[in-house]
Amino acid sequence: MAHRIENKMKYIFPVLLLCLSAKSLTAQNYHAVEGSSFAGSLGVGNNPASIVNTPFPWDIDIISLQLKSATNAFTIQNYSLISSAKNSKFVMNNGGDNRYADVNFNVNLLNARFALNRKQAFAFGANLRGYGRLKTAPFNYNDTLHNVNEFFSINDIANSYHGNFTGSSWLEGFLTYSQTILDDSRGRLNAGITVKAMRGITGAYANLDNGTVTQNNNGTSQYYTLKTASATYGYSYNYDGWQDSKSSTQNLKDFVVTNARGGFSFDVGVEYLIKSQALSTVYDEDDYFDYDWKIGVSLLDIGRNQYVYGNKSRAIAGPRANVTDDDLDRKFDSVSNFNDFDDSLATIVNGFSRINGKFKIQNPTRLVVNVDKPLGNDFYMNANVTVNLSSVFAGSIHHVEELNLLTLTPRWETKRWGVYMPIQYNIEGQFWVGGAFKAGPLLLGIHNWANIFSKNKMQNGGGYIAIVIRPSKMTKAKMDKRLDCPTN
Repeated sequence: MAHRIENKMKYIFPVLLLCLSAKSLTAQNYHAVEGSSFAGSLGVGNNPASIVNTPFPWDIDIISLQLKSATNAFTIQNYSLISSAKNSKFVMNNGGDNRYADVNFNVNLLNARFALNRKQAFAFGANLRGYGRLKTAPFNYNDTLHNVNEFFSINDIANSYHGNFTGSSWLEGFLTYSQTILDDSRGRLNAGITVKAMRGITGAYANLDNGTVTQNNNGTSQYYTLKTASATYGYSYNYDGWQDSKSSTQNLKDFVVTNARGGFSFDVGVEYLIKSQALSTVYDEDDYFDYDWKIGVSLLDIGRNQYVYGNKSRAIAGPRANVTDDDLDRKFDSVSNFNDFDDSLATIVNGFSRINGKFKIQNPTRLVVNVDKPLGNDFYMNANVTVNLSSVFAGSIHHVEELNLLTLTPRWETKRWGVYMPIQYNIEGQFWVGGAFKAGPLLLGIHNWANIFSKNKMQNGGGYIAIVIRPSKMTKAKMDKRLDCPTN
């Protein structure tokens, strides 16, 4: 019996605690090619203005995938990308820190970019994207805990357990237009805009405020009673609509179409190229797309998704009187699904009411500043800074955030080949060194080399892969419409 309880405490209880006691939860992320003139359609997500200054008349992103995660809540031990997962294990981390967990992903589905001429270009495509963010207030935990009493005993009685979790995923179709709006001997200014039609797929949030307990004495032993707490949690109705009685096709249709709601968002950006003042000669190749410095500024994901509340979304006013740690052990020890959790929770709280209607989640709205500098001989240095603004745009509604903060990427790159080394410092204070290479249409990258060379870092990092086809020849000077003969 003790062994069974210990296993539950090691794995189930910490997960529930993270989900219900969190303080604050929170894409492209193809860092290798950020700022690159060869990025093409992959550059749309970083700055819509970037699609003009590329020497290819067109390119098609057949498919690209990216995943990034960061956490200090748990460790995946005995596993790396070059080892077997057979002996791997999931371990909750000990200590008294706040816990966080961030994840984002995107799948680009047949994105394409076309240049109308050197001064105008457009792009379009469809993407599946998702973000989640979890962060707890400080609390102490260790993997020797057997019950709730022991958990409260190693934490300060003055602790207040509070926080929130937010997750959102959606489908989007986008259209981007960019053009040159200023061009003189010193530089060139490009501007672009992307409009997106969205379909919210899954959304969820959980908030807990001012969770406190009281310590009581019973002879020589101590026990704890719940004192205060208020909480809300909601999720999208898509999950309730999935029924075993329906076919997989019908369930998928209901999940993505019938039970989902639409939304709208947009990106705007500008990119200024400072031209080299070196004199060219007749022996120089076409240097129209060359620059001495390239500075981009963009505002991304201005918009929000909306979701219909699921049937078991709830608001909780506070705990009932005299709910002890022993009550929590008994009521939640046999919980095996969400219905059991819901039923058990209803017996220990007041004001257990259903939430109806719709809720909205602000997209990861952010300001991105990108600076790119050629160093000669096909070497470049790129700096990318991201400032999250979703909380500002969200106001009182829920929001998700981008994990990026600062990325420096030295690269060696030609039309067909490239070697990259993104160096990242993210919003959770983690420092990663990654890498990527390009070989023709293939771009393959990793966010954190520790995913390969360490067996306890798989929870922090991720990677990306893209297959982008381009024409065999780059654009030449004849594509510049200014040089064409006038037509009658």
